[in-house]
Amino acid sequence: MTRLLPQAVDPILPPSVTSQARDLGPLESPLLWLAFAGAATAVLAVTIALAHRRRARRWGVSGSIALFLIAAITAVNSYVGYVRTPSDLGRLLQRGSGAMNVAGTLLRGTSDDPAEDSDPSTAGSSSGGSPAARPAAPSNANGSIEVLNVPDPAHGVRNGENYVVLPAGYHDPASAAKRYPVVYLIHGYPYGGPRDWLTSGSAPQTLKSLEDANVIQPMIIVSVDLTANRPSTDWECLNVPGGPQLETYLASSIVPSVDKHYRTFADRGHRALGGMSGGGFGALNIGLHHLGEFGTLLISLPYDDLNDSVGVLGGNQAAIAANTPRRYIPTMPFPQKIAVMLTVGTGAPTDVATAHRIAGSLQRRGQEVVVHAERGFNHTWHTARATLPYMLAFADQNFRTAPAAS
Repeated sequence: MTRLLPQAVDPILPPSVTSQARDLGPLESPLLWLAFAGAATAVLAVTIALAHRRRARRWGVSGSIALFLIAAITAVNSYVGYVRTPSDLGRLLQRGSGAMNVAGTLLRGTSDDPAEDSDPSTAGSSSGGSPAARPAAPSNANGSIEVLNVPDPAHGVRNGENYVVLPAGYHDPASAAKRYPVVYLIHGYPYGGPRDWLTSGSAPQTLKSLEDANVIQPMIIVSVDLTANRPSTDWECLNVPGGPQLETYLASSIVPSVDKHYRTFADRGHRALGGMSGGGFGALNIGLHHLGEFGTLLISLPYDDLNDSVGVLGGNQAAIAANTPRRYIPTMPFPQKIAVMLTVGTGAPTDVATAHRIAGSLQRRGQEVVVHAERGFNHTWHTARATLPYMLAFADQNFRTAPAAS
């Protein structure tokens, strides 16, 4: 049995890489919500001073309430780390209608976000169910981002907008014969989506910083769409009885489509599957079910049972048992070895305990596991983004030692 590594190790990265991943975006700064809270307090104080004036009192109360609400929203975002830039905010506003949608379009139209695209819903082929790729951003020396639409109605997925982050030089004629390993990343649930790893997760910037620092060899990142066109549903990447077959869709539709459209090493040793929170659960569960397709797992904010999401399986006890890694890892066979990195924030003790439980269970089965803890962060996008460089570097370690693909 071939080992992927002599021993799995937590990569040591240069500060230029780690600081980029830990830095807060302009809309995440605590100064933002403190400023709104201060403004709300000031308006309220003026309102109290002018309470004898009816109009001033009415406008003052309305203004202070609005400012306090904005302060609360920006405080939550500062904690979670979901909306980093004006472009991210625009993307959220575009989910609304009317003035909200217009404001979102304007914010995104003035953005230089490399992940921006005109209309993801138009990506791909419109006939025959055949997937097709199209640019989401211009190709340049820093790489490019494309959208690969992979429809699979047979498995309950009308269309899936998967974002493909290509390394620098991918389209250069001199690299026409070069092949690349692939890291697949899954978004969280509910209301997550494939763009999240490009924005909140900062995957394009992280890939570039790692390449610029010569930490990793060039690789492709695919941020997959496992929403089944219903992002509000907590699917947990499962094959849902009577619903979308998301595990099968990823392993049997997305992966072969990526291998078909891009110059990849189409073997398990050069594939990694990762995700955060619900996507991390999905990556763990799917990866363990598909040892022949994935040699490395990258799990951020981990958990190993469905907890409150178990309802999506409709009480099917066989399906629940088959999709609860905490139950099946101790007895499952490992015909092929797998390397796993679990990343957590020390501010989330439940995540830390869960990561060590999963690690211990896998290690007792002879697998290579590393737990990386990021000090001070919690179960948020801050942790996923800050630990992504370590996960990609860990995957690179395994890619380098994997047998050459035929």
